[in-house]
Amino acid sequence: MNHPMSSLDQPVSSERSNATPESRPFLTVEGAAKAFGGAQALSSVSLSLHPGEVHGLVGANGAGKSTLIRILAGLIQADRGTIRVDGSDVEIATPQQATDLGMSFIHQELAFVPGMTVLQNIMLGVPKTSRFGMIDWSAIAREVEPIARRVGISAPLSSNVKGLSTAENWLINICRALVRKARLIVMDEPTASLSAAEAEKLFLIVEDLARSGVAVLYVSHRLDEILRLCARVTVFRDGRSVADFDRADLNHGRLVEAIVGRTVERAAKLPTAGTRGDVVLKVRGLARLPKVKGVDFDLFRGEVLGIGGLVGAGRTELVRLIYGADALDTGTMQLDGVAYAPRRPADAVAAGFGLVPEERRADGLVLSKSVAFNLTLSDLSHIVRSPMLPLIDGRRRAAIADKLVRDLSIRTAGIDIPVGRLSGGNQQKVVIGRWLSREPKVLILDEPTRGVDIGARSEIHRLIRGLAARGVAVLVISSEPDEQPDLCDRVLVMVEGLIVKELAGKDLTRNAIVEASYAHPAGPEEIEP
Repeated sequence: MNHPMSSLDQPVSSERSNATPESRPFLTVEGAAKAFGGAQALSSVSLSLHPGEVHGLVGANGAGKSTLIRILAGLIQADRGTIRVDGSDVEIATPQQATDLGMSFIHQELAFVPGMTVLQNIMLGVPKTSRFGMIDWSAIAREVEPIARRVGISAPLSSNVKGLSTAENWLINICRALVRKARLIVMDEPTASLSAAEAEKLFLIVEDLARSGVAVLYVSHRLDEILRLCARVTVFRDGRSVADFDRADLNHGRLVEAIVGRTVERAAKLPTAGTRGDVVLKVRGLARLPKVKGVDFDLFRGEVLGIGGLVGAGRTELVRLIYGADALDTGTMQLDGVAYAPRRPADAVAAGFGLVPEERRADGLVLSKSVAFNLTLSDLSHIVRSPMLPLIDGRRRAAIADKLVRDLSIRTAGIDIPVGRLSGGNQQKVVIGRWLSREPKVLILDEPTRGVDIGARSEIHRLIRGLAARGVAVLVISSEPDEQPDLCDRVLVMVEGLIVKELAGKDLTRNAIVEASYAHPAGPEEIEP
């Protein structure tokens, strides 16, 4: 195994890399387009990366960044367009072809196997030295050790990765890329789960990678990081590449303007979901560091309140605290004026909360079980024969399920078929519907329309507004800035664990949400009303 990192022999430094791009790019993308069904994810995007360059890729949620990354990684193929590596046209049909071309990808969901050692995880998918037909781990360790040390892996190579921090697992993925002799490393939201100190360490490694001649495509919503690290920045908007900046021509305001677009669209505001009543939930000083740093808000009866912001802003972590899934560091809550401090989700459910999780297939449904089973899963008290005889009454279950299917217009061949056979939109209706028989005081919906078609999205919006009209207080997390102006009465925008902006009425627009999402985080005393 050859040493791929001889240029990293120098200690890591904080000096910014100012390498001048070479005349020929390592990677060029021209006119790439991709559609999924009737939705055009990419219309026409272009991008070029030079050896030794840290290149930023930014854009609002849904702008097409992830689609391009998946194309480059060989996970999907573009419908049209040209990809060149070292000046030659290439087709990337598989992840292995992307690796063979010198590209490595570190996604937000880090790839590692908890039951394996640090060394085994570094060598995942990498050809290994063998001796007498057996993998020679000792020889491999001697080759990998210098690389691991230079990228800052402190854990012994023989230790199990289980229990390592997210930052340490990031370093393992970087080390794996270097062992593969990657010439381009794509980093997708690398600091979303890192502390400030861990992020600073990563920045130094990125700068050293560039000095060693490795190209880095740095995808992040955190514009301060983009401005610090990147020699050039490409902006995607609505599936198109709309700007390509040199660092010298760039500042925070200009970058936000390119992401949002110059034209300020009028929000297609729908009627208010319901008549706002008294405060149902009062949250004060809620914190669980480092993700949630002190959050205050009131949620009213009959209101649809949105929690906006970028991926990694702390939105899901906030609702997990409210729902009792995670323990608080500090803060208090009141429900209908009475102290509320759930220690587990069961306490929240008993108090009148319901939760529709972000990953409905993994966390919200038992896919092999029937529609009826899933619709009645949250409230078995209505379908047991008696407290002394905890057997399910099939007729009661069927009657409740039939009514919910009718009320929610769930399209299914029958209540006895596996829920996994339903479309994404109808599966989401099942997850929402299971809470209706409990008549919740507060319903939390995390990405309620992710992965559903436009027709189902409209139906789910009507369902949410209908719940609010009946007096349910609804809390909605959404990564789609176009969705919340249509759906919500108010939106609280989070940045790095803090609420930085409250938007309502005519101020509640797509552009206002996006702009606030890129604001510098402020302390609670600086929140703008």
